Amino acid sequence: MSTTSDHDNRMAKLTFASVYPHYLTKVERKGRSREELHQVIRWLTGFDDKALQKQIDDNVTFKQFFQRAKLNPNAHLITGVICGYRIEEIETPLTQKVRYMDKLVDELAKGRKMEKILRSE
Repeated sequence: MSTTSDHDNRMAKLTFASVYPHYLTKVERKGRSREELHQVIRWLTGFDDKALQKQIDDNVTFKQFFQRAKLNPNAHLITGVICGYRIEEIETPLTQKVRYMDKLVDELAKGRKMEKILRSE
């Protein structure tokens, strides 16, 4: 599935620090914890709590965020629709990675079991 270049550019320029509070609010409102959110982010990106806080403090864009991340080798197992896009069909790598994150946060907020969220083959 093709996203527009405007959409892809917006994704690249968004700062992680501006979106993180929304992720946190979303999961906490549904009874999940900050620690669970960090576990999901750590699984996807390899960032521990200290490294994650550095990304927030540095006000990095999603482009920089995912350049610094070590994407989990099982990230390709994240499938489904998020924000109207089928994740596995998104052609722009950065946009796909941002949507991976969105999907994991959604699954956490919806009460999915952590073993299912943290995919393994």
